[in-house]
Amino acid sequence: MVLLDWVVVLGYVAVILGIGFYLTHRQKSRKDYYVAGRRMTPWQVALSLVATQVSAISIIGAPAFIALKEGGGLRWWQYELAVPLAMIFLMLTLVPLYHRMGAITIYHYLEGRYGRGVRATISAIFLVSRSLAAGVILFATGVVLSSLIRWPLPETLLVVATVTIIYTALGGIEADIYSDILQLVILWFSALFMVGLLLNMLGLDFVRYLEPSSERLRVFVPERSGLGDGESFSLWAMLFGGFFLYLSYYGTDQSEAQRLLTTKDAKDAQKALLINGLLRFPLVLTYSAVGILLIAFLNHHPDFLKVLEGKRPDFLVPEFVLRYFPPGLVGLFMAGIFAATMSSIDSAMNALSAATYEDFLSRIFPRLNDLPQGRQVLISKALTVFWGLFSTAFALTLIRSPETVIELVNRIGSAFYGPILAVFFMGMFSRRVSGMGAILGLISGVSFNLYLWKFMPGVSWMWWNLFGFSVSCVVGYAFSLAAPERRAVERYVMGWRDVVREAGKRRGYVLALLGAFVFIVAVSATAEIYLGR
Repeated sequence: MVLLDWVVVLGYVAVILGIGFYLTHRQKSRKDYYVAGRRMTPWQVALSLVATQVSAISIIGAPAFIALKEGGGLRWWQYELAVPLAMIFLMLTLVPLYHRMGAITIYHYLEGRYGRGVRATISAIFLVSRSLAAGVILFATGVVLSSLIRWPLPETLLVVATVTIIYTALGGIEADIYSDILQLVILWFSALFMVGLLLNMLGLDFVRYLEPSSERLRVFVPERSGLGDGESFSLWAMLFGGFFLYLSYYGTDQSEAQRLLTTKDAKDAQKALLINGLLRFPLVLTYSAVGILLIAFLNHHPDFLKVLEGKRPDFLVPEFVLRYFPPGLVGLFMAGIFAATMSSIDSAMNALSAATYEDFLSRIFPRLNDLPQGRQVLISKALTVFWGLFSTAFALTLIRSPETVIELVNRIGSAFYGPILAVFFMGMFSRRVSGMGAILGLISGVSFNLYLWKFMPGVSWMWWNLFGFSVSCVVGYAFSLAAPERRAVERYVMGWRDVVREAGKRRGYVLALLGAFVFIVAVSATAEIYLGR
């Protein structure tokens, strides 16, 4: 990197910090700090949702998975099939309920439906899992970033975390959303520039260079189930397991769902999910095009592989950028990676702060709610700093830890996704399910997933989302029938007629997302036939 590149990177950091300092004057209450006063537009929220999926791991790891990693290729696209379907279900179910509550955390719904115990349990699980996951993501992306800028890993992690903590603590969720949008623009532009550069180097007839790697251009894997055969990228595991994964990730994880609470009403939140569902795959196509063209590039320039000797496949894109991007654009790309690394933890920090304040401190110490609004905002910011420091400290401990620690944290998080979703959906669709039934269902679902992990490693972890959800529902409902609990829960329950009525009001949104699903299938099939011929 030359001086111009460093100027670009430092300029980006200055802009991000400037956004945080500017927005701090708008934080008049906890509502402003955690949900931006519910004044964010659908487009802003949608672009932020899209951006959170474009981490440094995505923009670097996805092309490497397609072009170089063992067992990789376009089969990764199967991840995307369930996205528009999950968006439909979320906009018709959880989103209207959340906005009906008018709360800052989604776990507020659980208290109204089940009682304080369930709210505290699920929120505590979120605090532990998300804080550790944020540290893992910071570490994983920091490894690549430190190698690119030639800084020691501890210093890299500390710089990224410090900048992130400052602008998030100052600007709240609004600063996170604006920085996410800026990050999305930079990374999407960088990916498009790389596509153009590779096409210029290879020519429009680049398809002829793909022939030796035709197996990597296969998208669908329908002949394997992922149920004991060790195939993680089975079509059915990706479609059905992915559907429940995305429902849980977007709908029951505070760090993602909190963005949906920043709109003025449910309709705007539903529109944000619509836009997210429509934009996500075009973005995936862009950096997948980078991966496809890199397959052709490596087949045409096999000597480039010598550059990667002794390095992980994830260094494919960065090494290409350092050698072929012009000065200034290298800095822009690095700024995008820097931004994506920061976005890995900024939304988590704000959401962790919100859950701590709203779900625990304000319940344990009710007088906190009577403090002046300015004092409440200061406490919220202090909590953001605390969780930022906690995640950073955990990331630093991973430097000397085996890779199995990282895998452990991620898999434990996956073990909880389906069962937590079940707690929300049981409460939403059944008046019979009790708080104790929900907790026992949660424990049963997680235990079953841990059993699969320990004793049935051939089962794809994507199936855990569906199986954990199903076991939790069966156990929770069965226990509630045997030991019913009387609560006035009508306000917190939706019937299928309500869902159908909501679908009628959002018919255009539903049809558009179904069209997006068909589009993904059609593009995937066309790519497999045309590129892999």
